[in-house]
Amino acid sequence: MNRLFTYFVVGAMVLGVLAGWLVNTTLPAADATVWAGNFSIITDIFLRLIKMIIAPLVFSTLVAGIAHMGDASEVGRVGVKTIGWFLLASISSLTLGLVMVHIIQPGASLNLAAPADAATGVDIAKFTLKEFVTHVVPSSIVDAMAKNEILQIVVFSVFVGTAVAAIDDRAPAVLALVEQVAQIMLKVTGYVMKTAPLAIFAALASSIATKGIAVLFTYGVFVGGFYASLLILWSLLILAGFLIVGPRIFKLIGQIRAPTLLAFSTASSEAAYPRTLEELQKWGISRKVASFVLPLGYSFNLDGSMMYCTFAVLFIAQVYGIELTLGQQITMLALLMVTSKGMAGVPRASLVVIAATLTYFKLPEAGLALILAVDHLLDMGRSATNVVGNSVAAAVVAKWEDQIEVPQAEPAKA
Repeated sequence: MNRLFTYFVVGAMVLGVLAGWLVNTTLPAADATVWAGNFSIITDIFLRLIKMIIAPLVFSTLVAGIAHMGDASEVGRVGVKTIGWFLLASISSLTLGLVMVHIIQPGASLNLAAPADAATGVDIAKFTLKEFVTHVVPSSIVDAMAKNEILQIVVFSVFVGTAVAAIDDRAPAVLALVEQVAQIMLKVTGYVMKTAPLAIFAALASSIATKGIAVLFTYGVFVGGFYASLLILWSLLILAGFLIVGPRIFKLIGQIRAPTLLAFSTASSEAAYPRTLEELQKWGISRKVASFVLPLGYSFNLDGSMMYCTFAVLFIAQVYGIELTLGQQITMLALLMVTSKGMAGVPRASLVVIAATLTYFKLPEAGLALILAVDHLLDMGRSATNVVGNSVAAAVVAKWEDQIEVPQAEPAKA
């Protein structure tokens, strides 16, 4: 199924390029604009479907994830160290994406005009300390969900998840209901993502119809720049692992080669979870630590996905010539730090987070269609990075807890 979907995505990209090129080269500019508008109907519907699932998806996945973490006193020392590493890795991933997109400037050459119904910038007055802090807390969760106010939904979800975890019997009926809602929303998300090839075709055809084939150069810079950023992130993760764990970290990277390739080929780090857990224990991490860190990592330590969020949001801002101040970019990092958590197992979860971020900052939502054309290719790289990041995290925590058992065969080889 994954391979068939990949074929559909590639086919949609090729057909979208051909259709856009034919319209651009054979029709007058005015007619090409009309055709581009007709193509955009499909992408507009897809964007509305994405927005439709944001609120229930964020609420259900976050509440379920936090509830399963348990009480902080029970999680204890291992939990504190694990979460501390996750926060450090998250900040590093988000910041690296921010720095690299400014260095590479992948969207600057496209220079599209923002859609007439979209904001052309950010209301700076909105970002006073008072407005930001008070805006975080919802006055009504129903209103917050209706308006897709992602931060307010997150705050409410944290309170609910913590309350469920604090109750002695974990409120089994409520927790079961939330988990069922999460599963339903994951299935709905899967249905929505099945229409992605149509949206990819329309997005490419619309862009090339008005801008010409030269728009593909921007995609090349975007994809190449992102994979170069992933390479740097891998290097930083392995370096951190080397400094804490020692030279055996390189053996770990070799050990997880198979699950990493599986995540890359299926564009799903979740698909590689069972094999990753197995390989971590073969390398020497105790089952207790591996079974604790890895599931949490799949909800709270998606290094590749987090870096992509900053990379993609600022790429879209560059495409439309929108300048964000340093303060606004720091606010965006803080927003993404929170909203990127608890989204494990969601197909194209990064698109949902990016859509919510664009809405919050009043950036043109149509920009999501631009990255949609190459999202599957990028998802392969970030899924593989998520596997590497969580494997390094498990090794680091196991080292801190003295829970690494060196296989007996290794000393003999030394």
